[in-house]
Amino acid sequence: MTTFLSGYFNALRQSHWTDMLLPIYAVGTALLLGACLIWASGASVAEAYLGLFEGMLGSRRALVETCVASIPYILAGLSVALGFHAGLFNIGAEGQFYMGALGAAVAGYMVVGLPGWMHLPLALAAGVLGGAIWGAIPGVLKARFGAHEVINTIMMNYIAVKTVDYLVKQVFRDPTATIDRTPYVLTSAQLPLLLGPNYRLHAGLFIALAAVAFTAWLLFRTTIGFSIRTVGANVSAARYAGMRVSGLIVLTMSLAGGLAGIAGAGEVLGLNYTLPAAFSSGYGFDAIAVALLAKSNPIGIVPAAFLWGGLRNGAGLMQVRSGISIDLIYVVQALVIVCIAADQIVRWLYRLKPREQTHAAI
Repeated sequence: MTTFLSGYFNALRQSHWTDMLLPIYAVGTALLLGACLIWASGASVAEAYLGLFEGMLGSRRALVETCVASIPYILAGLSVALGFHAGLFNIGAEGQFYMGALGAAVAGYMVVGLPGWMHLPLALAAGVLGGAIWGAIPGVLKARFGAHEVINTIMMNYIAVKTVDYLVKQVFRDPTATIDRTPYVLTSAQLPLLLGPNYRLHAGLFIALAAVAFTAWLLFRTTIGFSIRTVGANVSAARYAGMRVSGLIVLTMSLAGGLAGIAGAGEVLGLNYTLPAAFSSGYGFDAIAVALLAKSNPIGIVPAAFLWGGLRNGAGLMQVRSGISIDLIYVVQALVIVCIAADQIVRWLYRLKPREQTHAAI
């Protein structure tokens, strides 16, 4: 634990303190602009944000559900952040999420006769493998043919969604079900609940936190991580230093896909216990915002994912309390992304040092 934390904080020392506070300023600015929109619509800002807060943290159940919602955001956010460190824009976390869910669902119900200590890791491994393979494909196309990963991963998302939909309906469909879905995974492949049957929080939380530790260790304490970050900083310098850039690109995309695959596996093995044909997540796309908010720092992914999960979980109660549209939450999330992407505007608003002056002062 202390090993990867020391590496992470060493990386933080290379940044100015304003860079670390910038996400907080961005969230605050987005909430302030959201308050202006609520006021303009004629609703009560206090009631809306009080409902949002209560839906996020106002009770034990609300807190638990926020944690449940943050689990896939942590894993998918790590997937996108890992790609950022290599200079790769992995928009394919959604498709990798789908393929991980499919792999876990199939392994969860088709493999029989295994004890839980074997079956559960096998189902999780199937999810990781599904996501990793789906992530490796655009990695190979990028490394071998120079095809841009943004276009490839977007197209791979559509292929994954339609492929999973077809397989669930035509190949793996449960004949006894009234809707199109796979059979339920066996009990031996289900993630255990942490707080009993009355709450949905499952052991995927520990898997997500372990993935954070692993990613931080990999990036900041290993030769592979150093090579990945070098490729992201300067491809030409990496080649000049003798690094196998093509192999690192494929490896990074495979690891990123595996992380997103675990997120999909967790949704099947920890929450739904089946994979419906109408499966829709959006986690892979929201993960881009989570990674941006965390500035691609693995440990920073945790609070960013918790915030995103809280906004998603508290939106319903905010709508009930104030009568405003639940879509306002998506507006607030979009404003957060804008404030993060256009950080110079936030720096100007709060009189923070511009980026150039910040780096010059280090």
